[in-house]
Amino acid sequence: MIIRYTENSNQNGECMDYSQIFMYGWGLNIMMFLVNLIIALNILKSTDVDTMTKEHQVLAELKLEIDKYYPNRGYETLISYFVPFVAFYKVSWRIVEMILFFSKNQNAKMFDFMVYRYQKEITVAKNDATSKNK
Repeated sequence: MIIRYTENSNQNGECMDYSQIFMYGWGLNIMMFLVNLIIALNILKSTDVDTMTKEHQVLAELKLEIDKYYPNRGYETLISYFVPFVAFYKVSWRIVEMILFFSKNQNAKMFDFMVYRYQKEITVAKNDATSKNK
């Protein structure tokens, strides 16, 4: 069996240009944005207002602490949706992480996962800050 490689061909004899690759990447990013939106809307529907208010206060405090270490986090998230494939891989990894978290913690809610993620990121940032100061 001889395998021939030709530089400008795929199975159909055509090659993809960068604009097609970018379109696929942005399409996947948009898909992941919609997946995030659906997850958020389902959580909003399933949580009552009082519980959501209390959870929001806790998450707001954690977010303020994270913002001390990562002040440009919002911009990084926004940029990840504009760079092809980045948000797709980022959100895919978060979904895998969520599935593993919920399989290990059977009675956990999304709030518990978010607190876990924020606390983990804060711990990593504090460890990085102390290691840089040494």
